[in-house]
Amino acid sequence: MVELGKYAGTVLGAYGVTLVLLAGLIWLSLRRGAKMRDRLEAQERRMGRNG
Repeated sequence: MVELGKYAGTVLGAYGVTLVLLAGLIWLSLRRGAKMRDRLEAQERRMGRNG
């Protein structure tokens, strides 16, 4: 591992926060995508019944 010196805690903490935020953004994007896909499918079913 690279020697980070006296800033090791700060640097590793920043990496940790960044990874958590990226994971959260990915999770939110996937969740919203699934929700929108469900809404689109529901709308397509309604349109199919109504012509």
